[in-house]
Amino acid sequence: MTITIYHNPRCSKSRAALQYLEDTKVEFDIVTYLDGSLNAQKLSNILSALGMSASEVIRKGEKIYKALNLKDEQDEQKLINAIAKHPILLERPILVKGDQAAIARPIENIFALIKN
Repeated sequence: MTITIYHNPRCSKSRAALQYLEDTKVEFDIVTYLDGSLNAQKLSNILSALGMSASEVIRKGEKIYKALNLKDEQDEQKLINAIAKHPILLERPILVKGDQAAIARPIENIFALIKN
């Protein structure tokens, strides 16, 4: 089964995960999600595969996080919509294989996903 990597080419961890996939000869597709290709529904599906909430995958150090005053936001759909509108907020890289997913931080998180 092909793995999809949600990739930010400017992120060293994302580049390392991509290199790992290339080195292990795993079939994969790349989604450079910063281009706006990640909508709220797709993000919800990814969160479900991760078994995580939007607040767990949001990058709290980003300027837009502070500008949007998301610190105390409890509404899951509002957080999902914020990430979809401002994809820089999404933790990366995320790898998805079928109905399973992993954030490759640390990169060892990829191992279990590839083995299944």
